[in-house]
Amino acid sequence: MTSATSSFETPSPREEASALAEISQETLALTGRLFIQLQRRPSTLVAGVLQPLIWLVLFGALFAKAPAGLLPGGESYGRFLGAGVIVFTAFSGALNAGLPVMFDREFGFLNRLLVAPLRSRSSIVFASVLYITVISLIQSVAIMATAALLGYGWPGGAGLLLVLITLLLLVFAVTGLSLGLAFALPGHIELIAVIFVANLPLLFASTALAPLSFMPSWLAWLASINPLTLAIEPIRAAYAGHASLTAIVLEAPYGSLTTGTCLAVLAGLAAGLFLLIRPLLDRKLS
Repeated sequence: MTSATSSFETPSPREEASALAEISQETLALTGRLFIQLQRRPSTLVAGVLQPLIWLVLFGALFAKAPAGLLPGGESYGRFLGAGVIVFTAFSGALNAGLPVMFDREFGFLNRLLVAPLRSRSSIVFASVLYITVISLIQSVAIMATAALLGYGWPGGAGLLLVLITLLLLVFAVTGLSLGLAFALPGHIELIAVIFVANLPLLFASTALAPLSFMPSWLAWLASINPLTLAIEPIRAAYAGHASLTAIVLEAPYGSLTTGTCLAVLAGLAAGLFLLIRPLLDRKLS
């Protein structure tokens, strides 16, 4: 008597490759939909680039005549500020990652996707991550190019790679948080409120605008554990020509941090946030 084929057989390499190809196709299609929305509302991208550029130009001009040697290493305030603006731009973009998903929830499009014959509903999440990553990198490169035109420098080859890796880790972490909030909160009003409440406190409680030595001890402690600071300081080091993973980039109240340590914390934060929201995503996308 021939036994029935078990439904729990291990898929063959060909089946795995076919599944991966289908998931990739679904992800690219859903990502393309987000870019079509952006094409219809280009002001979103323009505003996302113009606002940090204004910060960079105005703050750089405001402190252009600061006394020499005011900042550690004697660098100009514009160059010091550049890394902070780059990171804050990527952070703000990633924090908004949940808004398209939230609007899809409220307008019913997400329900249509859930009943569509998708190979994997994870492609919905992958599309959001890919879209926000591309947009954040476009905005960050625009900031870096403007900073270079203003005379604030440009990282070398190894430095540029370090900048991109740092931004990707930060974007992945914050995007995971934003997507979790998009499924956990009841509506877009609450999500926008969280975004507004989180933005400025995290900016001012970091080394984006001032070094730790300028801060009172309690704020220096907060800034030294702020993920924005852990992304800003490796980028500052890259601009200064110190792209080594063993270079000390932050003298925190609890000890010295190297570039490698900062990247490891950001990578752990990204992995931890996605693991944290995975049960929520599985429940909401089932």
